Amino acid sequence: MWLTRPFQERSTQLFLGILSIAMIVVVVLHLATPEGSALHVSSYTVTLLGKYLCYALLAVAVDLVWGYLGILSLGHGAFFALGGYAMGMYLMRQIGDRGTYGDPILPDFMVFLNWQELPWYWLGFDMAWFAFIMVLLAPGLLALVFGFLAFRSRVTGVYLSIITQALTFALMLAFFRNEMGFGGNNGLTDFRDLLGFNLRTDATRLGLFIATGVALAIGYVICRAIVASKLGRVSIACRDAEARARFLGYRVDRVQLFVFVVSAMLAGVAGALYVPQVGIINPSEFSPLFSIEIVVWVALGGRATLYGAVIGAILVNYAKTVFTGVMPDAWLFALGGLFVLVTVFLPKGIAGLLASRRKGKDDDSGTDDPDTATTREATA
Repeated sequence: MWLTRPFQERSTQLFLGILSIAMIVVVVLHLATPEGSALHVSSYTVTLLGKYLCYALLAVAVDLVWGYLGILSLGHGAFFALGGYAMGMYLMRQIGDRGTYGDPILPDFMVFLNWQELPWYWLGFDMAWFAFIMVLLAPGLLALVFGFLAFRSRVTGVYLSIITQALTFALMLAFFRNEMGFGGNNGLTDFRDLLGFNLRTDATRLGLFIATGVALAIGYVICRAIVASKLGRVSIACRDAEARARFLGYRVDRVQLFVFVVSAMLAGVAGALYVPQVGIINPSEFSPLFSIEIVVWVALGGRATLYGAVIGAILVNYAKTVFTGVMPDAWLFALGGLFVLVTVFLPKGIAGLLASRRKGKDDDSGTDDPDTATTREATA
């Protein structure tokens, strides 16, 4: 079966093994070591690592369309935010009469703005199954409509990138408006419960960290399965020679649309897991700057590798955490400089550097492995 094929690849086995070991180490150090110990992983650190894993899943989604389909999307922050808002709406409905104004139906910001009834698009979000479906459906439907119009019109290259950026900017402006019913510039916050579990307890935070790690593993396997399948080979053909792929009879627009929608859904899942861990979702997640930052993660880690996107997302966001505390005003300059350095000295990213070293060792030993062809193709 195409979905089980990635488990036969050494790169996938290595990635899942490292991810599993890292998660186990974090859980053990959090539960089994005292708070005063140097080895103890605090609840704050667990939440921070969970946020990094959410970003890693988002980076994998972007790498799927940019690395293997050749579509530089500068609007994946919109899909991430839509998934986050779907989760945030569910969490707001769970507050009930425990809010500041005590209204069992209307969220606090609606009461403050004198809303008389719940908007129709908020209906159903008091049920977990409906909210979880919307986490996938909202970004997937937007990607389906947008992709259908763009790919059918054969919009490509920089023009498509600009349109995706315009899309997320338009959504940001819309969600900033109070009359939209999504909390305006303050967004959605003050969450209390998720599936009956108190979000402010250490156990729930640890559970969310584990759930995010599992989601990253599943998302990686799904993307790897697509890449290793015939669809993945056609995607690479569309990336490298779209006109030739059309001449051979492939429906390029359908291939692009399917992969784009899958990528958007994965971004929505990342956003949904992000919101309960950070405790807020607001229109700033739609910012075009955030979408550009995601591209930097993938470029640093190495596009068309998937695991490189994970490396880039974690490294850049760890650096952001450190440098925003030390020199917050200079962080954006550091990020821009990092992107320039990677472009000049590491055009294939960290994963490309690791792959070239492994290739050199394999050439010296005269051996090869099943992943060599895929690695060469991905980093080409």
